[in-house]
Amino acid sequence: MWRGAISFGMVAIPVRMYLATESRSVSFRMLCPRDHTPIKQKRWCPEEDREVGWTETVRGFEVAKDEYVAIDDSDLDNLPLPSAQTIEIVEFVQDTEIEAGLFIKQAYYLEPEAVGVKPYYLLKQALQRTGRVAIGKLALRDREHLCRLAIHDHGIVLNTLHWPDEIRDSGELSLPEEEVAISDRELDMALMLIENLSASFDPSRHHDQYREALLAVVEAKLGKRELERPSAAEPAKVMDLMAALKASVEAAKAGRRPAEEPAARTATAARRRTSSSKTGPAAETAPARRRKAS
Repeated sequence: MWRGAISFGMVAIPVRMYLATESRSVSFRMLCPRDHTPIKQKRWCPEEDREVGWTETVRGFEVAKDEYVAIDDSDLDNLPLPSAQTIEIVEFVQDTEIEAGLFIKQAYYLEPEAVGVKPYYLLKQALQRTGRVAIGKLALRDREHLCRLAIHDHGIVLNTLHWPDEIRDSGELSLPEEEVAISDRELDMALMLIENLSASFDPSRHHDQYREALLAVVEAKLGKRELERPSAAEPAKVMDLMAALKASVEAAKAGRRPAEEPAARTATAARRRTSSSKTGPAAETAPARRRKAS
């Protein structure tokens, strides 16, 4: 979706950029309520009183009320801006200094052109050796973006970042932390709850349940399946914070056992197979049953 070069000091690294993610969110079409025909949105010129085709439209920058300057693709391609065709690296920082929850936006993969393979991997190894990420600027989609370049798997990934003035001041929120007293027992119980729910992050364990539920509704409307609706959730009971923490810890313990080490699981399985083999011929012919991991 973009082709240019990374400017690394006096080194130029020709690259191609590809979206690293794709949206799987559910989308809807607007329909006529009577016959369910998709509604068309027309681009209408009130001055000429006619429909304008998409290929006829041009971009316009408003300079005063009802006064515009037309901007075409050649204007954007020839912006007097270094980042128009180049990802200009301006500094290298520790990744922990970037507040990912606020600043990071879209992710893109960077692929080296044939003539840029060696400098591409030189930059990758330098980032890996220093433990830093690159901060640069990139003009993309009618605007300039602040961006982050970091190693990812076998290559380099680029993330567009919010500009500082796009981040709203959290001082607007009501956060009376100094007025809240947390007891040691409450904190210990909260830490115990976190410990019981701690795991290594594995994205494959998570999926979009909203999309699955909507597809089930669609299939039910098509008569392909009967819709099973979950029972209505009971209203949350107001209870003491400590009691809520204790109940949460107990529920977490009941829902999942502490993870065994792989070696321990293997040894446990081996002991079970050995004990089963000693129970007689019937046990030898019975098929092994795989226990579902918690």
